[in-house]
Amino acid sequence: MKMTELEAAKAKAATAYNAAADYFDHPVSSFWHRFGRRTVERLGLRMGETVLDVCCGSGGSALPVAEAVGPEGKVVAVDLAERLVALGEAKAREKGLGNIEFKAADMLSLGYPDASFDVVVCVFGIFFVPDMVAATKELWRMVRPNGRLAITTWGPDLFEPANSAFWEAIRDERPDLLRGFNPWERISTPTGLREMLAEAGIAEAEIVAEPGSHAISSPDDWWLIAMGSGYRGTLAQLDAATLARVRERNLALLGQCEAITTNVLYSAAVR
Repeated sequence: MKMTELEAAKAKAATAYNAAADYFDHPVSSFWHRFGRRTVERLGLRMGETVLDVCCGSGGSALPVAEAVGPEGKVVAVDLAERLVALGEAKAREKGLGNIEFKAADMLSLGYPDASFDVVVCVFGIFFVPDMVAATKELWRMVRPNGRLAITTWGPDLFEPANSAFWEAIRDERPDLLRGFNPWERISTPTGLREMLAEAGIAEAEIVAEPGSHAISSPDDWWLIAMGSGYRGTLAQLDAATLARVRERNLALLGQCEAITTNVLYSAAVR
């Protein structure tokens, strides 16, 4: 049976992030947790609220949510990548958080009734679904009246100049693996994100564009970030010799780069 576009996208994301799990929580990639916590801070969560966090990774937003809603609250954290879910579970145990449940599952087929949660959160994940409008409708469906939906995504020029250097190095060795575009580019501006939300039936949303950069101490730091992110899906398709050449070329192109671009868009809507 031919794999559908949605099935292919899910398989690709799960494979990439399961592979990236060994570097996902490396200190050089601290932005995952920084932006996750910032998303939570902007929501003003209340004690006792129930929250669904989809595309939760290793808990960058889900763990701060669990702390914010307290023992009387409840958090369900979902991700396709089982290895990231396991990392999140381990951190929740270390923190003594008994109000959070991590699940390896697809956010589009969770089976919860309408209006199941006070808050639904998706940080850096909505763009992995080919039909973002349908995915957003599904998340919105699960939000209770007066509840909130928060979608955080990347702004323009993500990880530049390292991103361009990475794909140039890939082009030199495996042009068949080049991407025509990065999926988050569809909603990397406030206008693009607002239009997508409107198509999903969300007429009013607060959208804040936050410019940013992430310091790296050397080009080697960038390589660790690539190994612990979605780029790993591409790197995992290279043999050892090709991988070594891509790394060498990528880092040579970066030169003495000291920071990469991390512009972010935060959106929140009240149902």
